[in-house]
Amino acid sequence: MKKKIEHRIKEVIPGSIAEELELEPGDIVLAVNGQEIEDVFDYHYYTNEEYLTVLVQKADGEEWELEIEKEFEEDLGIVFESSLMDDYRSCRNKCIFCFIDQMPKGMRETLYFKDDDSRLSFLQGNYVTLTNMSDHDIDRIIRYHLEPINISFHTMNPKLRCKMLNNRFAGDIFPKVKRMAEAGIEMNGQIVLCKGVNDGAELEYSIRKLTEYLPYLRSVSVVPVGLTKFRDGLYPLEPFEKEDAAGVIDCIETWQKTIYEEYGVHFIHASDEWYILAGRDFPEEERYDGYLQLENGVGMIRLLTEETRQTLADHPRRQEKKMQPREVSLATGRLAAPYLERLYHEIKEQYPEVTLHIYEIANHFFGERITVAGLLTGADLLEQLKGRALGSELLLPVSMLRSGENVFLDDMTVEQLENALQIRVRIVKSSGCDFVCAVTGQEIEMEEEETDE
Repeated sequence: MKKKIEHRIKEVIPGSIAEELELEPGDIVLAVNGQEIEDVFDYHYYTNEEYLTVLVQKADGEEWELEIEKEFEEDLGIVFESSLMDDYRSCRNKCIFCFIDQMPKGMRETLYFKDDDSRLSFLQGNYVTLTNMSDHDIDRIIRYHLEPINISFHTMNPKLRCKMLNNRFAGDIFPKVKRMAEAGIEMNGQIVLCKGVNDGAELEYSIRKLTEYLPYLRSVSVVPVGLTKFRDGLYPLEPFEKEDAAGVIDCIETWQKTIYEEYGVHFIHASDEWYILAGRDFPEEERYDGYLQLENGVGMIRLLTEETRQTLADHPRRQEKKMQPREVSLATGRLAAPYLERLYHEIKEQYPEVTLHIYEIANHFFGERITVAGLLTGADLLEQLKGRALGSELLLPVSMLRSGENVFLDDMTVEQLENALQIRVRIVKSSGCDFVCAVTGQEIEMEEEETDE
């Protein structure tokens, strides 16, 4: 039996309906329109109406039944202690490629939580395996039309999926996916590719089967497994080599052509790592179908390149305006560093006064096979930047930090890194415009030009 969650009010928004009704932090919402509330989706569904009743338990145990008349979809102004209004569902799998299982001990507790909650897929874009979803959960997704739902498929072979996820029920998800597709729920998928496991003929089979969910399954990304140095006792996985990457790209691009001819979308996408490993050029922008898989590293470098060039074209250098010489530095992972170097040279053609030192940071913490900037630690940055020419500012991509905070994976803060290096750190957002502005220091001028237009 599911544990009943108390929906306790954390905050009442000033000037809101809730404040007018004298609701207070600590009060508990018991029901809306006579319906018990399971989570945030139930709450918003039932409170959207113009006329509703809300049953609330006050701190002294007294129950108030409040009759409310309001505008359709007008918010009541209640903030709950849990944004989901329910417990987060953890992963029941023991995947052979799980990154969390490859982390060392002693890091902050939240890094070890394996979420597999379909509601977070809708709210935050997380990918879920569907292995802990019931028919009731699917009913609610369809009823509330929660989309897109992002699904970690990994393989369409049921037996192989059970093996890869170490869950005997992992092969049972496909009827759930079919139900969502038949109900018109938009989905995205991903495949974490493991050498000798779900690649080769298995990848071909998976792509072919996944096309059966088109057009509601809008896109699928294929990403290489990330292997840290902390794999003792785990399933033996090998890294992909250059020729492996070329084979994956050939497979995917062949399918792209076939699928595009029938559906007008490319559907299956290789992440940037494959092209870098194979030493091949990235696809042209239109083949990314609007960058649906950007968060999985599909098209990030192509998008940054296009945005950087567009920014330089839209904001040509004012030749009459003299710039002071500017020297700054940028630290990033080995994956992106060569491409940022090329973009810097394009910026320098327009802004010759700018000098940018780009430093590739090796991931000593997780192992040098991990090459993305988002998994670098403050300790690795400090160790490899000490004594280097850093100029007046050190630029760091926002992906290095915990979401919404100035903290690296190892809990070092940006302020601690600044003090240790004796340099101002500037966090750079992911767009090409942000990159150009950070390198040139001309963001105020560019914003003013946009306003003038």
